[in-house]
Amino acid sequence: MAGLSKVILVGNLGSDPEMRYTPSGKAVTSFRMATSHRYTTTAGENKEETDWFRVSVWGKQAEQCNQYLSKGRQVYVEGRLHARNWEGQDGQMRTSLEVTADRVLFLGRQAPAALPEEGEVEPEDLPFD
Repeated sequence: MAGLSKVILVGNLGSDPEMRYTPSGKAVTSFRMATSHRYTTTAGENKEETDWFRVSVWGKQAEQCNQYLSKGRQVYVEGRLHARNWEGQDGQMRTSLEVTADRVLFLGRQAPAALPEEGEVEPEDLPFD
């Protein structure tokens, strides 16, 4: 049976992207991004929650993200969720969730045209505020 892991995020970069190359020469760029959710409690109080995500982008798209993105920039990220395990300094095994991006669109005023890919999603096409 096949499965599906699909994540769509729209938010802002929390830090400048960091690019490196694998030993085989493939580019990979990583960045952290934040998404916010606003809601009103039953008591009528306005609240906002922020969630942070670690995102990895590969290949030509990684190079473009490294070149054009910077802290605070708004982005649309589409990809899959990936669990990464590592051993902490205390010897305990840890797990973090990371998004491996298939598509990154630059949003906001400074956004260049979308990354060169067919069937791009425009910001006005997104189904949320």
